[in-house]
Amino acid sequence: MTSKIIEEIERLKEEKDAVILAHYYVTDWVQEIADYVGDSYYLAKVAAGLDKKTIVFAGVSFMGESAKILNPDKTVLMPDMQADCPMAHMADVERIEQVRKKYDDVAVVCYINSVAELKVHSDVCVTSSNAMKIVKSLPNKNIFFIPDENLGRYIASKLPEKNFIFNDGFCHVHKGITAENLKAAKEEHPGAEVLAHPECTSAALEYADYIGSTAGIIDYATKSDSKEFIVATELGVLYELELNNPGKKFYSAGSTQTCPNMKKVTLEKVRDCLRDNTGVVEVSDDTRAAALKPLSRMLELAK
Repeated sequence: MTSKIIEEIERLKEEKDAVILAHYYVTDWVQEIADYVGDSYYLAKVAAGLDKKTIVFAGVSFMGESAKILNPDKTVLMPDMQADCPMAHMADVERIEQVRKKYDDVAVVCYINSVAELKVHSDVCVTSSNAMKIVKSLPNKNIFFIPDENLGRYIASKLPEKNFIFNDGFCHVHKGITAENLKAAKEEHPGAEVLAHPECTSAALEYADYIGSTAGIIDYATKSDSKEFIVATELGVLYELELNNPGKKFYSAGSTQTCPNMKKVTLEKVRDCLRDNTGVVEVSDDTRAAALKPLSRMLELAK
């Protein structure tokens, strides 16, 4: 059954002149059939330079929105329109305006994990891969970091010369990985290195041997001489980690490390959206033009 669906997807890709982008957190089968698999930054770069007519984005809604903003003349399809990221909504325009009034010299730095409306009211977008580089390069002393507080606090800890204003958003998967989880995991696997995503809390990051984006975690584990790792991020990343490192062992951090929204994306839904042209992402011209500015600035500053 699975092989038949994969054959259908390959045929439909040819018919529709389509390309499939998948985030590391979707299911293994979807990662396997995707043309490009990566974290938010990598996929944003890929989306900006594609020559296919149709983009299927196997991920959550903000990713499809960003792909449409960067590719207004292409058809962008989401296999499941209900696959959303709660954190992407955890900031509001009114608070942004209040901060702008309070601080003359402020840059609103918006994590790409956000809805288009928040990007519209921001100065630059960032991902966990490039946030450090971009924030450090900004001339502004005051940084309002939205929507994720934990990533903002991690960047702030490395850039004491900046004054950060934090927002109270969070990723429930990463916030759920506690310091207690990691302490217990280290006791169970004393020889393992802890690889953590900066969306984890500051207390959890104290146990990390490496802190970085999903792509950074994969790269570190692949290059490391260590043979055992505790993975403090969404466990969809295990597909790529194990594919690249057959002789190494990877353990969970001992918590529920699954994003239910990412797991809504299935092979059947990828096939169906291609076949039926469903899950079409729409962004108004005004929103697209305004949100394109911080996204384009991100791609320029991250070079």
